[in-house]
Amino acid sequence: MRVGVLSDTHGGLKAWEDSLKLFGGIDLILHAGDILYHGPRNPFPERHDPKALAQAINSLEVPFLVARGNCDADVDQLAIDFPILSPYVVYDLGGYRVFVHHGHAFSEEEVMKFASKLGVRLVVSGHTHRVNLERKNGIWFFNPGSPSLPKGEEGPTVGLIEGSVLKLLSLPDGKVLKEVNILA
Repeated sequence: MRVGVLSDTHGGLKAWEDSLKLFGGIDLILHAGDILYHGPRNPFPERHDPKALAQAINSLEVPFLVARGNCDADVDQLAIDFPILSPYVVYDLGGYRVFVHHGHAFSEEEVMKFASKLGVRLVVSGHTHRVNLERKNGIWFFNPGSPSLPKGEEGPTVGLIEGSVLKLLSLPDGKVLKEVNILA
């Protein structure tokens, strides 16, 4: 299974298009929130077009699973045909579970508790726009950064899961910045 992992697109149509092009053929997209709105503290991302981004999401031919971010509003659900207002998503990737949340609503202690109870191997979050990949108590924690408004030195980034291998990729070139086997 190939899974695209995103967070914090903030209405950036170019970042969305670059991400899908980089992912190629995928089976699923996991998004850790902040889909359409750029937020009052952020600049407009390149080719900011929330309406066109919503239309692009609606035209997806693969499942799109989203955890609600702090910039996602009830009105956004009117524009997107996939459910986007849940605070978290738990998904079985055929051999291990993934817990996706934005990163603003649950404490680290709560996330560890949920992950342990649910048998989660990978926790995906966003919110900070900064890349993070670390293992704690046997659970991998991954923040793919942001393809639209990155705040880390890596620049625009996304994640790609291929089986049990998780990759952090730079946009738009697809350079592998980090790679781990989350089942090893």
